Parts: sequence; C-alpha cells; structure tokens
Amino acid sequence: MNTTTNSKLSTLFHFLNENRAYNKKVQSNSYNLFLTPFDSLEDKLYSVLYHVANTQSQPKIDVLSCFFQKVYSNKSHLQSFKAFIRFLTDTDNCDYNYESLYYGMLRQTGWGNKTSALFTKTIYHLHNGNYGFKSSIWEDAPKVIETNEKFFLPVDAVIEAIFHRIDPSRKWNFHKVNRLLQENYSSEEMEVWDDLWFWGFINQRGSGLTREFIWNEPKYWALIETVKDEVSIHKIKDVSTRFLKILDNS
Repeated sequence: MNTTTNSKLSTLFHFLNENRAYNKKVQSNSYNLFLTPFDSLEDKLYSVLYHVANTQSQPKIDVLSCFFQKVYSNKSHLQSFKAFIRFLTDTDNCDYNYESLYYGMLRQTGWGNKTSALFTKTIYHLHNGNYGFKSSIWEDAPKVIETNEKFFLPVDAVIEAIFHRIDPSRKWNFHKVNRLLQENYSSEEMEVWDDLWFWGFINQRGSGLTREFIWNEPKYWALIETVKDEVSIHKIKDVSTRFLKILDNS
C-alpha cells in the first residue's frame, strides 16, 4: 500500500471508529425488524438467511431455493453454532469461528463472497453483545473475533466506488479490497470497516465507479432503520460533510 493510500485509509478508519454510534443504531434497528417477530432458534436463523440473501440485486432464486430446502430439511444441524458450521463445511475437522462460517456459507449454492461475508458479520453482531442482543440465536457462538482468523468486509458497488475514489489506478473488487485491509488491519478492526457502507450509501448519487459523492438525503430516508427526526438528520448531514471531505482530499 503506497503512502498516499495508507494516509487516506488511516484517516477514513479514524472517522469510522469515531462515529460508530450512528450505524450501530441503524443496524440494531434492522436486526430488531427481522428478528423480533420470531421466537424459535430456527425461525430467527431462517429470517437472517432470507434477509441477507435478498440483499443481492439479482438473487439466483433457483439455486437459493435448493439451499433453503437443504436447510429446512436438516433442522437438527441448526441447533448450535458448531453444528451449523459442521453442516456447512461437511466436516468435523475445522475451527469453529467466523472465518469458518464465512467459508462454509461460500460453499452453498446461491451464496457469493458479499452475502457470505454479510451473513457472517450479522451473526457476529447478534452475538457480541454490542447491538442489543445476547446469544440471540446460539449460546455457543463466539463473542469475539479471534486474532488469527480472517474477517471479511461485505464489499459491494458502494464500497468499490469509495476505493475507486481513493485510488482510481486499481480495479477494485471484493478480493482486492479485503486483501488490502486484512494486510493492514486486525480482525476486530475489519469489523469497524463495515460501517463504510452506511456512510457511502447515504453520500452517493448515481451509479458506477464515477458516481457523485454528495449528501443524498433521499437515500437516508429510503432506509427504514434510520432515525427520521429533524435534529438527527441535521447531525448525520453534518457528520457526512466530514466523511465527504476525507474523500474530496483523495
């Protein structure tokens, strides 16, 4: 990583770490929306899986249906974090951590890098105690990310556009973004980078790599999980100005 890119990423990481409360509230609200209606372990897990699968712009319905049929017909494998990882990886010889969960999901039909990473991040949030939930699905799910495991950022077009803004000389994708960040940030710090999507989404207009970076209030309103009072919106807009300034200096 060259010195200029390193400096920009360091400034951006500091911004994300300093402003975690905003996206934390949004994500907590989101988790409540798709978990509160359900009581059983199985139904909560199904809800998370469906929610994440449907974040794809063009989900592969036919192959996803095969995955869900497999999950529904193997309820005995859903009863613990370890059992679910064994179910996904088809082996007893693996580490029971979030890296194994990611790679296990990646083996499933209809699941790609982004959705596997997003599901893994969601499960971690639901069990680390920082989002209003405690062991919301499995009692044995880890509360922390181990220092020796890889944690993946769910990179999509929003995040790719940000990295293109920072360094347009490279063709960014899921693998290149994660490789760069994993080489320079710890596993726990990788989870902080997940907030980048929120700030990018509400501060972009248009599509493609050359999309405009500007406060986009309609996008903020498009998220059902955001706080909608005037004071909160003004504060988010103010903080967004700082986010945009970091990118404008890119």
